[in-house]
Amino acid sequence: MGNRGMEDLIPLVNRLQDAFSSIGQACNLDLPQIAVVGGQSAGKSSVLENFVGRDFLPRGSGIVTRRPLVLQLISSNAEWAEFLHCKGKKFTDFDEVRQEIESETDRITGANKGISPVPINLRVYSPHVLNLTLIDLPGITKVPVGDQPVDIEQQIRDMIMQFITRESCMILAVTPANTDLANSDALKLAKDVDPQGMRTIGVITKLDLMDEGTDARDVLENKLLPLRRGYIGVVNRSQKDIDGKKDIKAALEAERKFFFSHPAYRHMADKMGTPRLQRVLNQELTNHIRDTLPGFRSKLQSQLLALDKEAEEYRGYRPDDPSRKTKQLLQMVQQFSVDFEKRIEGSGDQVDTVELSGGAKINRIFHERFPFELVKMECDEKEMRREISYAIKNIHGIRTGLFTPDMAFEAIVKKQIIKLKGPCIKCVDMVIQELINTVRQCSNKLDCFPMLREETERIVTSHIRDRESRAKDQVLLLIDIQLSYINTNHEDFIGFANAQQRSSQTNKSQSSAGNQVIRKGWLTINNISIMKGGAKEYWFVLTAESLSWFKDDEEKEKKYMLPLDNLKVRDVEKSFMSSKHIFCIFNTESRNVYKDNRTLELACDSQDDVDSWKSSLLRAGVYPEKTTTVESETTTTTDNFSMDPQLERKVETIRNLVDSYMAIVNKCIRDLMPKSIMHLMINNVKEFINAELLAQLYSAGDQNALMDESQEQAQRRDEVLRTHQALKEALAIIGDISTSTITVPVPPPVDNSWVGGSGGRRSPPPSPTAPRRMSSGQRPAPRGAPPPPNRPGPLGPLNNSADSPQAPSRPNRAPPSIPSRRPPPSPTRQAPP
Repeated sequence: MGNRGMEDLIPLVNRLQDAFSSIGQACNLDLPQIAVVGGQSAGKSSVLENFVGRDFLPRGSGIVTRRPLVLQLISSNAEWAEFLHCKGKKFTDFDEVRQEIESETDRITGANKGISPVPINLRVYSPHVLNLTLIDLPGITKVPVGDQPVDIEQQIRDMIMQFITRESCMILAVTPANTDLANSDALKLAKDVDPQGMRTIGVITKLDLMDEGTDARDVLENKLLPLRRGYIGVVNRSQKDIDGKKDIKAALEAERKFFFSHPAYRHMADKMGTPRLQRVLNQELTNHIRDTLPGFRSKLQSQLLALDKEAEEYRGYRPDDPSRKTKQLLQMVQQFSVDFEKRIEGSGDQVDTVELSGGAKINRIFHERFPFELVKMECDEKEMRREISYAIKNIHGIRTGLFTPDMAFEAIVKKQIIKLKGPCIKCVDMVIQELINTVRQCSNKLDCFPMLREETERIVTSHIRDRESRAKDQVLLLIDIQLSYINTNHEDFIGFANAQQRSSQTNKSQSSAGNQVIRKGWLTINNISIMKGGAKEYWFVLTAESLSWFKDDEEKEKKYMLPLDNLKVRDVEKSFMSSKHIFCIFNTESRNVYKDNRTLELACDSQDDVDSWKSSLLRAGVYPEKTTTVESETTTTTDNFSMDPQLERKVETIRNLVDSYMAIVNKCIRDLMPKSIMHLMINNVKEFINAELLAQLYSAGDQNALMDESQEQAQRRDEVLRTHQALKEALAIIGDISTSTITVPVPPPVDNSWVGGSGGRRSPPPSPTAPRRMSSGQRPAPRGAPPPPNRPGPLGPLNNSADSPQAPSRPNRAPPSIPSRRPPPSPTRQAPP
């Protein structure tokens, strides 16, 4: 290969990529593309071949490159080529590569000069290249030939623009020396997409074919039509050299001799030629790599910092050390105890913002779910009155009673109290389930020791189940205590004298709470027809008297207000396609609830939200629907009865007395249930974990077996230590690359308004009688006159490269007008230093 600069870069990039591969990450350097742009037969393909160092592109007259060639260089141990349209076929002979390019071009474009924007994708694998992309583009032409369309020029321009508009694409604007630089289409295209000149390098070819007596010295010194990155002159192989199989190495040596022997270029010969172009482009690759290093470094440092603490714990780790196992067992049990208490009691550190913790869920059971279950078990009003009337009649028996019997009140009250057992037992079950879930969540940190986790869960869960039976016995005892004595002297009991006044007092208390807001939140109205927009989400506000919803939570645009009179709640089965949980509100008198809808279906994201809303509706007096059995329906329909006014008054009195006493019992149960569960279960489990768990683990079996780490944990330890070491090595390699390479700053801007602008400095057009030449030559001094001063170019590679001495600053002067023919150089003229 002929690109020495690239070969110097390869080890650096390989070391960086190896460092990233060792930690399982990709080193995405994203090296820039290099596109060669120029007119027809400007020497673009030769420039590209010289950069790669391989002779593989087709040659001939006319438009040789008729399809874009996207050449992907890939670093590999072996050297071969592969086409995208011939996947799996390896080309080791680059003459075959050239033939395949020609045949693939003819297959799409035909053999009569046609063009196509469809690129040929060629991958070259080699140990002598970096991973980057080179693009050989069709030459810009003016006049269609052969099968080319009329708008051939525009098509080629559009094709070129697709590639060079990318910010990561370096542009080599190739112009032959024997044409007018001011009319260079390559420079015009580059200026359109890169007005600041940050990624454009001028390349002057065919310097050896200029007319005798002319040269391109002013252009190469960046004095005439300057570019920010200047110009580099190259001498490519002629068609005769290519036909004679002249290799690239010999061509580079001939190019070097040309620049050192030519009187106009010898003073800047080390700034010219293909090696110089290679160094400039390789420096751009180096700059790009160095620009990406700070991002890589910060990424690696953050990963290293995250692993430092864990790696320090694993360093010097001995899995079979008995003292380590004992110490670690104590730490694990202590951590488990702390985590359990934090999840139950709450903690300010490491707050979970995704879901409720165990303690928060238990609080919800105590104050939302359990009261809701108590209300659900309340019987129907008509059923209650019927039972009271039967009790009164059965107590009086054959006689007609004059007074309301106390025994009827006690019988009905005891029947209602017995019904409390179901909700109380269910409350215990829900708390048990949350405690077990909390234990499992806390034991997640024991995953690295599977036997320890399994044994810990078994011991704590067994203790919870043992306390469950005791808690349920205590709850049933509370109910039995309430059944054992009906205290009609309770201070909150209304008594017989005030039983008739209860209903009016209740109405007053309800009216006074009419404006109280119970809950606010987002709900989705699920049963809006598709014609009206389908399901929509609204902001709902629940008060003691109404349910209103608004467009948003600013509560400015009210959509509807629904009174709560005669409303009830029931569950709706979740549909197969729906991800939401649904409940509905309906009117007990079979009236429309919302517009033309008999029900209002409301949807929440989770079942917990549904239960919470149902509890809030319960506080507002919207009760759940009663599920009646077939037997009760038959009894209700067949056993109709009528009451005389005296019996009706007795029923009303006992009904009010039962409501009053059951309110006292419910209040007592709602207060005692959380206290009993907290004492008998939650606090007891916490004390057990703190005081007894460790002893139970020691008595369970072999402690060494408990602390045997899992295979995953061993792999995790090895991976952490390996990754930590690899990160340190990668940071060291980045430091080596930073010190072993240098960044060449971008040259300062130049006045390049001459490209496509008006009023800019232009070279005068050549004389009609003069042969084609680069219109940038400088008139030689008259015979006997002193040689002109060597004015430094303002910005070119000659005067601004890192390895050139700093010339004194002098004002720019426009070049003199160029004659149609330069006289031969004087034999006394001295070559500039």
